[in-house]
Amino acid sequence: MSRVKTEAIWQHDKVLPYILTSLKGKINEITAVEKILLFGSRGRLPLERWSELEGKDWDILVQAKCKLKNAHVLIEENYHLDLLVLDENQTERFIQNMKTKQLFPINELECLMTENEENGNIYRQ
Repeated sequence: MSRVKTEAIWQHDKVLPYILTSLKGKINEITAVEKILLFGSRGRLPLERWSELEGKDWDILVQAKCKLKNAHVLIEENYHLDLLVLDENQTERFIQNMKTKQLFPINELECLMTENEENGNIYRQ
């Protein structure tokens, strides 16, 4: 992307609300969102070590009713995300040997949601 908010690349309080509101909403207009998963660095590292990932992008997998080709057109230019939108079968194959963290519909980062909900920053489904 041409312009990236470098101060927001690794900060969950800026990126997660975008993923759970704007991006999820855009995808839902095309096909139903079934799951949102973090993979890569954030899927493997415990939350308390995420600060080590400063400068790294977010690896996001959205499981939807159908695969979306060129899903990157849905990403706003201020966010640096690696986005995949796959159907259920493709998602299962992709993550079979991977450690992930689910954000939707089950939120494995509930502590972040609670913390940010108090600030009115995160939309809850």
